[in-house]
Amino acid sequence: MLKHKLETKAFGILTYGITPPKSSNPEEKIREITARHIGRIRNLDIDGLILYDIQDESDRTHEKRTFDFIRTVDPSVYSREYLKELKVPRIVYRCVGNYEPQELGEWLEEGKDEVAVFVGAASRNQVVKMRLQEAYAIHREKGDKVLLGGVTIPERHLKKKDEPERIGFKYQEGCRFFVSQAVYNVEGAKAFLKDYAAYCKKHGIEMVPILFTLTPCGSERTLQFIKWLGISVPAHLEEALLQSGDHMLQKSMELSLGIFKELTKFALEHQIPIGCNVESVSIRKEEIEASIRLTREIKAFIEEVRAERL
Repeated sequence: MLKHKLETKAFGILTYGITPPKSSNPEEKIREITARHIGRIRNLDIDGLILYDIQDESDRTHEKRTFDFIRTVDPSVYSREYLKELKVPRIVYRCVGNYEPQELGEWLEEGKDEVAVFVGAASRNQVVKMRLQEAYAIHREKGDKVLLGGVTIPERHLKKKDEPERIGFKYQEGCRFFVSQAVYNVEGAKAFLKDYAAYCKKHGIEMVPILFTLTPCGSERTLQFIKWLGISVPAHLEEALLQSGDHMLQKSMELSLGIFKELTKFALEHQIPIGCNVESVSIRKEEIEASIRLTREIKAFIEEVRAERL
C-alpha cells in the first residue's frame, strides 16, 4: 500500500524513521535494541517505516559534531534480518557514497526492498565510492523494481533559492517522492512549497509527495545536534525551547504538531501532496517515546483532515 500511495500521490502519507543499531554492537545487543524497536513500532498506525543509512558529515561543517559518528548496521540487512516480524512497508535509505557501483546494482536487481531513498555526499570534498548521479544511472538500468525517492532540505531554499530546481533535477533522474530534513522553520518550508508549486507549473512537471520530517527535541544537547545537522531553528523557537526548562520535550512536540498543521493547510490550498515523517535523532528513551506519541497525534490530525475533505 505504501508504494501505491506514493505512486498515486496520496495526501497524508505517514512514516516513522529509525536508525539501525551500531554495527560494532555485539549480536546480543543488536537483538535487544531490535526488540525495543519492534515493541514501539508494532502498534503504530503508519504507512511505512523509514530505515536510515548514515554517513560521516564532518566535511560539511567546521563545527564540532555533538555526537560521535559510528557506523550502523546496513538498513536493508536490518530490515530483512532483524525486523522480519514487523508487517510494515519499508523505505530503505542508501547513502550512495558508501557503496561500490556493482554493489548498488546487485541490490537494485534483487528488488527485495521496494522503496528506497538515495542520499548524496554531505559535501563536495567528501571522499566517496560513488556520486549521486552515477547511482541514478544505475537505478535507471537495474532498478525497475524499486520506487525511488530523494531528500529535500527546505532550509536550503532560504539561502540558495534553488530547492525546486534540485527537486526538478532529481525528478528527471527518477525520484517520485521526497523526504525532507527535519523542519522547525515553518515559514521557510512554506516559501519552499510555494516556489515548488510554481516551478512544477512552469515546467509542466507533476508535483510528487513530500514527506516533512518532524523531530522532537528534549534537551539542549539534542538542540545543538539538530543545529549541527544544518536544521534551521528560528531564534524565537530556540528561545522558547530553552526557556521551557523541564518541559522542553512537550514544547517541541507542540511546536512540531503546529508546524505540520500549518504546512497541511498551506499545501491543501495549493494542491501539493504532502505527508509526514516522524523521527528521533536522540537515543534518549524520553525523546524516542515522545516521537511515538507525536506520530499518533499526527495520525489523528491526518484522519481529521481526511474526514473534513469527504
